[in-house]
Amino acid sequence: MKLIKTVTLALSVLAIAACAPRNTTHHLSIQDALNSAEAKKVLNPKIKLYFGQPAPGKTLVKGAVTNPKTNALNKTDIEACQWAFLSAVKRFQERAEKEGATKVGNLVSYYKKQEYKSTTKYECHAGRSIAGVALKGDIVK
Repeated sequence: MKLIKTVTLALSVLAIAACAPRNTTHHLSIQDALNSAEAKKVLNPKIKLYFGQPAPGKTLVKGAVTNPKTNALNKTDIEACQWAFLSAVKRFQERAEKEGATKVGNLVSYYKKQEYKSTTKYECHAGRSIAGVALKGDIVK
């Protein structure tokens, strides 16, 4: 009887752990993402990007934010994070084009409104089925 209770308790703990949400933080290479084959397909090389530092010129929009999520099923965390990052960068480039700008500066990670400023890394949060990257930056002409 005691063995049955122990096994039942152990299985219950495992079931709860398997269903628990996951939010793993990753700090990944900006350069690796920008040099990927996917980046070459989706990003605009005419819109310059400045991570963790201001872009020279006149700021048209200060502190714009984007927070794309991506399906992480059947992908590694790194694959899902890289796709979410590229989606965020692409949104900034599209906004810059719309505003008649040629640069995006002061790009920083902005998960839950907490800045992670780096010139070499971006922050991504990956769960069981979704990964997301939040970026904040300035649109500059």
